[in-house]
Amino acid sequence: METKTDYRAVTTLREVLDYIGDAKEAAYDFETAPDDIYRDEDKATLDPAKSHICTMSISVSERTGIMIPVAQRMGKNMDADVFYRFLRDFLSSTKIEKIAHNLSYESMFAYKNGIVTQPPVYDTIAASQMSLKSSAEFRKLSDSGLKKLAAELCGEPLPSFEAVTEGRHFDELDPADTKTVRYSCADSDFALRLKHIFNNWFEKYLPRHRWIVENIESPTSVYLGIMKYNGVPVDIDLMKERKAEANRGMEKIGAEIRAVTGDVNIGSNCSTNAFKKYLFEDLKLPVFRTTEKSRAAADDAVMIQLKEWCDTNRPELSRLFELVQEYRKWNKISSTYITGYMKHINAATMRIHPNFYSLSTDTGRFSCSSPNLQNMPRKGSDPIGVRNFVKAPEGCLIVSCDYSQIELRVGAFYCRDKIMMDTYKTGGDIHAATTSVIFNIPYEQARDKHAADYKERRTIAKNVNFGTFYGLFPRGLQRTLKFKAGVDKSVKECKEIIENLKAGYPALTVWQEETKADAARRMYAETWLGRRRYLPDIRSDDWGKKSFAERCSMNTPIQGTAADIIKLSLGRLLKGLPERPWLKPILQIHDELTFVIPEERLREAILFIKECMELRPFSEFDLPLVAEASAGRTFGTLDELED
Repeated sequence: METKTDYRAVTTLREVLDYIGDAKEAAYDFETAPDDIYRDEDKATLDPAKSHICTMSISVSERTGIMIPVAQRMGKNMDADVFYRFLRDFLSSTKIEKIAHNLSYESMFAYKNGIVTQPPVYDTIAASQMSLKSSAEFRKLSDSGLKKLAAELCGEPLPSFEAVTEGRHFDELDPADTKTVRYSCADSDFALRLKHIFNNWFEKYLPRHRWIVENIESPTSVYLGIMKYNGVPVDIDLMKERKAEANRGMEKIGAEIRAVTGDVNIGSNCSTNAFKKYLFEDLKLPVFRTTEKSRAAADDAVMIQLKEWCDTNRPELSRLFELVQEYRKWNKISSTYITGYMKHINAATMRIHPNFYSLSTDTGRFSCSSPNLQNMPRKGSDPIGVRNFVKAPEGCLIVSCDYSQIELRVGAFYCRDKIMMDTYKTGGDIHAATTSVIFNIPYEQARDKHAADYKERRTIAKNVNFGTFYGLFPRGLQRTLKFKAGVDKSVKECKEIIENLKAGYPALTVWQEETKADAARRMYAETWLGRRRYLPDIRSDDWGKKSFAERCSMNTPIQGTAADIIKLSLGRLLKGLPERPWLKPILQIHDELTFVIPEERLREAILFIKECMELRPFSEFDLPLVAEASAGRTFGTLDELED
C-alpha cells in the first residue's frame, strides 16, 4: 500500500538549501532528455553525449523529496548557472554522503558538466549486488533495478517511465504536475530508503560488505561513469584498412580450404554442421571430444589435436587444419575486433563508450561489454595490430599503468612463503625463483638468459606461476603448457614440476590445505577485506563440483583481493581528478589502468597515477606494489617508461 509522501517542486537555491539543511546524507537522481538534434534517436536520453539534465531530485529523509526543474520546456526552471554552481558544491562536498541508484549514470552527467563526484558516496545498485537474494546467492544486476527493489523490499510499486511520460521526453512534462514531481522525487526517496534497508541488512548479516560498498564499490561506480563518458578514441581509417585486409585474408584462405573440401559450406568460422559432417563422417577422423549434446566438438583445441593426429596418420590433411585455424583467426579479428568495435562508435563523439561492470564476477573483478575491450589481443597474437585502433587525439598520449604480478604478490602475502616474500621485498624475479625451485637449479642460473634451456624453463615457470595458488594438476598443467605456451611435457614431467614446486615453496601447500579446509567448514571464501563468495558445492559428493569449489576457495582470496586493491586505487585517483581535469581515464583491462593525457603532462601524470596505485592498500599488506608505466600514440605502441 502506498504511504503518504511529501514531494514538491522548487526553483530557488534558498528552497533547496532550506530542504537539505544540515543533513549528513542525501539521495539524488537526474532525469535527462535528448538534445535537439537527437530528439528522434532511440536511447539518446541515456547518452550524455546526446542529452542533458532536465530535472534533479533530492531526498534527505524518507518519504520526502524536492524536484528541481532546470531544463523543462514548460513551466518555471531554476536558473541554470545557479543550479550548476549548487550541483558542483553538493557533489564535491566531503561532508554529506551522496546516495544514488546507479551512481555511475549520475557520475557521467555530472562529469559532462565538469564535476567529479567526491566521496562519501553510496550506490544502492552496488549495495543490492553485495546482498543476498537466497542463502548462498548474491543479487545480480538484473535483480537490482529500482522499481524491482522498491516492490520487493519496500512493498510499493513505482510507475514506469512510459506510464508517466506517455511517449514524450521528460523535459516535455509540466514540472508543476503532481505525476511529474512524484516520479522524479520517488527515485531519490526510494534510493534513500534502500540504502537504509541494505545497511540494516549488512549490519545483521555481512557487516564487512557495508564497508566495501561505501569505501570501494561506490567510489568505483563514480570512476566507471567518468571512464564511460570519456570514451576510447579510435582510428577509424585504420579500422577500415584492417577490415579490407581481413576480408582479403579470409577470401584467400577460404579458397584454399575449398580446394581441399570441395563445395562443403564452411560458413564464417569453419564450424557449420556440414563441415563437421565432412570431418567426422566423410573423412572418418577421430572424435576427440563431444559437446553437452553428445555431438563431435570442433573447437580450436580439437583442431590442434586433429592436426597432430593427421601429421602421423593422414599427413595429406595436416594442411587443412592449419588453414582452419588461420581462417578462424581472421574471422575473429574481422567480426569481433573490427566490425564488432565499429558498430559501437558513437556518432556524437566518434569514440567507443563501452559498459564496465564492477560486480558481475564472483571475485569482484571488472567485466566489460558493448564491446568487450578487455579482450583485445596482445602483441604476440595480434597480426593486424588491434590495439593500434586505440589512438590518442592530436597533441595527446595514451598512458597506461599496469600492476606488476599483483595476483602473485597477493598470493605470496597470503601464504607467507619466505622465498616468495623475500623475492618481492628485494625486488627479485619471481619467475626466476620459480624456475629455480621447479628445476632445482641456482637462482642466478635461472636468471641467466644465456643459460641452457633458459627460454623453455622460464616459459614453464611463468605458466606454473599463474596457476600456483589455485591448485595445479599434472594433466591440467600439461594442457596449459601445450596450448598456451607451445611446450610439450609428459604427464610424468608435469607431476615432477608440481612436486618440486611444493617442495620449493613449502608454505604454499600449507596455505592451500588450510584455505580449502576453512572454506569447507564455512562454505564460503573471502577476500582480505571481507568480500564473500559462497561455495555450496565444496561439500559435494561429486568430485568435479567439489574440486571446482576448492579451486574457487583458493582463487577468490587472491584474485578478489587483487581486485579490491585495484578498486581502492580508483578511489584515490577520483580524489585527485578535480585538480587534474586534463587526466582522462578511458580503460581498465585486468590489472591495468589507461588514460589520455596532453603530451606535456606525461611526467606529472605518471607520478600521480603510480602514487595512487602503489600506496599500501591496507595496513596488513607488507609487500611492495609496483605499477609499471608506459606511454605512446596508440595503445599498441606503448613504450615502457623508466622510473
